[in-house]
Amino acid sequence: MPCTPQVLATVDAYWRAANYLSVGQMYLRDNPLLRRPLRPTDLKPTLLGHWGTVPGQTFIYTHLNRAIVAHDLDVLYVSGPGHGGQAMVACAYLEGTYSEVYPAIGQDEEGLRRLFTQYSYPGGIPSHVSPECPGSIHEGGELGYSLSHSFGAAFDNPDLIVACVIGDGEAETGPLATSWHGNKFLNPITDGAVLPILHLNGYKIANPTLLARISEQELHDLLRGYGYMPYFVEGHDPDTMHRKMADTLDLVIHQIRDVQQYARAHNDPSRPPWPMIVLRTPKGWTGPVTVDGKPSTGSFRAHQVPIQVEPARYDQLEHLEGWLRSYRPQDLFDRSGRLRPELAELAPTGTRRMSANPHANGGRLLKPLRIPDYREYGVAVPTPGGVRAADTHVLGAFLRDIVRENEAARNFRIFAPDELLSNRLSPVFEVTERQWMLRREMHDEHLAPDGRVVEMLSEHQCQGWLEGYLLTGRHGLFTSYEAFIHIVDSMVSQHAKWLKVTAELIWRAPIASLNYLLASHVWQQAHNGFTHQDPGFIDHVVNKKASVVRVYLPPDANCLLSVWDHCQRSMHYINVVVAGKYQAPQWLTIDQAADHCARGIGVWPWASCSPDVEPDLIMACCGDVPTRETLAAVSILRTALPELKVRVINVVDLMKLQSPSVHPHGLPDDVFDDLFTTDKPIIFAFHGYPFLIHRLCYRRTNHANLHVHGYREEGTITTPFDMTVLNEIDRFHLVRNALKRLPDRGEAGDELDLHMTEKLIQHRRHIRTHGVDMPEIRNWSWTSVAQPTTL
Repeated sequence: MPCTPQVLATVDAYWRAANYLSVGQMYLRDNPLLRRPLRPTDLKPTLLGHWGTVPGQTFIYTHLNRAIVAHDLDVLYVSGPGHGGQAMVACAYLEGTYSEVYPAIGQDEEGLRRLFTQYSYPGGIPSHVSPECPGSIHEGGELGYSLSHSFGAAFDNPDLIVACVIGDGEAETGPLATSWHGNKFLNPITDGAVLPILHLNGYKIANPTLLARISEQELHDLLRGYGYMPYFVEGHDPDTMHRKMADTLDLVIHQIRDVQQYARAHNDPSRPPWPMIVLRTPKGWTGPVTVDGKPSTGSFRAHQVPIQVEPARYDQLEHLEGWLRSYRPQDLFDRSGRLRPELAELAPTGTRRMSANPHANGGRLLKPLRIPDYREYGVAVPTPGGVRAADTHVLGAFLRDIVRENEAARNFRIFAPDELLSNRLSPVFEVTERQWMLRREMHDEHLAPDGRVVEMLSEHQCQGWLEGYLLTGRHGLFTSYEAFIHIVDSMVSQHAKWLKVTAELIWRAPIASLNYLLASHVWQQAHNGFTHQDPGFIDHVVNKKASVVRVYLPPDANCLLSVWDHCQRSMHYINVVVAGKYQAPQWLTIDQAADHCARGIGVWPWASCSPDVEPDLIMACCGDVPTRETLAAVSILRTALPELKVRVINVVDLMKLQSPSVHPHGLPDDVFDDLFTTDKPIIFAFHGYPFLIHRLCYRRTNHANLHVHGYREEGTITTPFDMTVLNEIDRFHLVRNALKRLPDRGEAGDELDLHMTEKLIQHRRHIRTHGVDMPEIRNWSWTSVAQPTTL
């Protein structure tokens, strides 16, 4: 489609139609085509929304439509400026996709009325680009993630161009500033292209934006420094701007294609200076120039609803009507309310429409992973605690072969902030490398232009990349230090909301789960100290919708294998798995682990009294280190008090503790009571903050007898065992607490209590003198001590 004056006139008319629909969504619930003069009853009772970014976004969208048709492109549109979601809704409606997804909102006057009414209205749709909008993969509420989502979408999508509109307010966020570096990881042979379009309209809610106020030379140098070739499209006259934008889009598309064709023809993955566009337009472009005698267009006042029409200000109705009629709706829509055919022809058809692009509904493109049998990677465990292994290193071999099995499909990646090796997943590098497009030096390791691992020291970037990868129909995982995954708390909240809403939309297909592997956890950070000790991500995730979140704390390598196999096969969840990376006792055979993880919680009979007797004490544990310390405490109790009947319960699936009325994994009350009894003391050693266990169990019958040990914000540079002592989750404190809850512990119990106190003193003296834990701690192993079935 050559850019003739006639084509550009059509572009302008289409743009006016998108703007008209965008203004109508903010204001109207009746009279959508202005068949008669506006009345107060035509307006919504409460006017909500954001206008300032809209005309720039509709301008970009309209021009991309022309370019898609002219160059036969596959383009995904990512809207980063946040609010102004009516722009993308309007464009999806004009393309016909919206009516296909929501048949009640048809291509006629009644459909327009419903389209307008639903926006920012009870029972309707949000004011930002939301999951309800066809073509969207990016929630517009919180700013900063559009560009990392776009690069994630482009990985392994060689024919896709992701047009990412970046608001100049969004560009001030830390995550966005970091995400410019995504171009250092994009391979022009195997990946698609990202076309950043930095939209400078000058203002945020009430302040100027930084990038709009620096000089053009400084902005050019900044973007060139990031590795882009920026092209500036600036102005306010529509006729001139249409020509500039069309010519610039044609130019950058040719450059993208030239880069890719050369790279693929010559097998040359060298990093090019990828093109980008800087679009500078007035904020609220085409809106009212002034309102109440103050500037609107081109100022911060255009950010939200420029003209407030309310009972006390119905004199503004005439100004609103003048604004709406300035788009000449009678020239854009026919008598039935449908966009005129000659204008509709501007848009692509079928799946070339950005609002119908299959990548924006990635679940429809999703192919199952090829996953080997995890049992083949299991650790041989002849007796409980009889061997030691590093749990995540064992998992690394399993992940290695998942990478290998799916290499040809190119639909699985691992993202990490420079922590894959630290988290003991080195076997992965036996079959792949880190994807890296910059200079390599002779001492570098595992760097290549094409790899299944993407590492950058930014949790925001890794999270955004993985989200974009999953949302466009692929699989992956994110591994990080447990303490620093908090950096993406807000991002995981947004993704959880996306999953919750999309699960309720029948036209959206489920996507692969977002899987977190958190290693280097709180109990394995003795050498790094207090700053690296924080298990609170679990608390954060548990607050999210029960239909979305799952939390697993496998006690050993075989359980980790079983859990990870389940998580990697699951759909539409956020799975958090916390695992150890150091050598530790292994408790269950692979078959026992499979059964235990399938149940999510259970009694360990080899560590417990006979199942046909009532226990005196419940010792429960959740997490690898709490499990070790609980079993060590049980061993002490059974040796000193052989008549004490102890039941050991291990929890893998944390959500089993909740009531089934709260979480679908929750145990029924009668099953929970059978496990934990209704009146016996429970000493619970937990990986994280102890209050979380109380929150999960507060409805249970025996909650009053529940005593939880966990992380208490005590830490320093110390020994591994001393970390448990500082937080009173160690075996000695567990034994003392158990004795405190036993009413008839007798003289032997008193002696044991005193012995535990002495052990704590001995421990402290030993580590201060020798710098390591006592030999009995370092060399401890589980030994079975028979318990009588009756007193």
